[in-house]
Amino acid sequence: MTRLADLAPRTGRGPAICPTDDDAITPKPAASVSKTDKQSWEYIVKSGVAGGVAGCAAKTVVGPLDRVKILFQASNPQFAKYTGSWFGLTHAMRDIYSHNGMRGLFKGHSATLLRIFPYAGIKFLAYEQIRARIIHSPAQETPVRRFVSGSLAGTVSVFCTYPLEVIRVRLAFETQESGAARSTLSSICRKIYNERPPPPAAASASASAVGKPLASAAATVHTITPRAGLANFFRGFTPTLWGMLPYAGSSFLTHDSLSDLLRHPRIAAYTTIPSPTNPHNTTSHASTHKPAPLKYWAELSAGGLAGFVSQTVSYPLEVVRRRMQVGGVVGDGHRLGMLEVASRIWLERGWRGFFVGLAIGYVKVIPLAATSFYVYERGKYVLGI
Repeated sequence: MTRLADLAPRTGRGPAICPTDDDAITPKPAASVSKTDKQSWEYIVKSGVAGGVAGCAAKTVVGPLDRVKILFQASNPQFAKYTGSWFGLTHAMRDIYSHNGMRGLFKGHSATLLRIFPYAGIKFLAYEQIRARIIHSPAQETPVRRFVSGSLAGTVSVFCTYPLEVIRVRLAFETQESGAARSTLSSICRKIYNERPPPPAAASASASAVGKPLASAAATVHTITPRAGLANFFRGFTPTLWGMLPYAGSSFLTHDSLSDLLRHPRIAAYTTIPSPTNPHNTTSHASTHKPAPLKYWAELSAGGLAGFVSQTVSYPLEVVRRRMQVGGVVGDGHRLGMLEVASRIWLERGWRGFFVGLAIGYVKVIPLAATSFYVYERGKYVLGI
């Protein structure tokens, strides 16, 4: 029997190949499959760039909401009156805009972008690398392994970028401006570096009552404890680490689980973008062994719900962290520990104090996470990884 390939015209470049029905459904040989090694430098760099761009895009979308949420969480005196109202968010944004214009709504945004590009890049990069080492096969795709991979990735990113987060929060917290005395990135850095807690006057005053040994010990602790300098850039670091474990872990776990659900064969035809070379296979792309990309609404939905879940489980620790980060601006200037700050919040407002600004958090974090995951997944697709 004569084959179609034998009837095809020949040129100097070799025999022309005519596709058959078998070619459309038969996978290519393993040698011809393009599969990027996740441990290669190409994958590491591209995933980091995609993650950094995703983080910048997401933070820009929610910049004004982020500014107001920080003011509420840190109990800024000028904006405390808006915290108990359903329309407090809009009233606060209108107040900021009337006094400072659009620039006021994005105050601290330059520091945000300076921090978020390496933070998001490291987080997504670390997640891909840690996940590749913890999950070696589909049988190991368990919720626990996904949660641990996300938690470790978030911890790595925090270790590398936390001082930039403190600077960003302080820039956003500053609200009083006076002409040329407007805070800048360099002035905020100098101010944080030079802040010193007041001497322990209470401890010295009670020295006669508690005895010389205890007074001497208190003086020694006060002497050896860092009172200024680089230590100021790590205020709230401990609750940040504790909060990152449930936040990043639940975020990646929820997103990946929902993505798998949306790629289920029964609904994949409506939720995924089929491969150009294999339009009937909507659950994965045979040419790259990667899951088929979700349609924009499906990817945004998975990311948004991931943000909702992660924000809920980690919000109390986030409130504690904000209060510790602005410790040099509000209160008596003492550098309080995590338990001390939590105790003060409880005494001031009870359990509700740990959820101040949560409604704004939802309004902010849902589009933040949705944009971040969407841009990251599309960025990987564009970069070919």
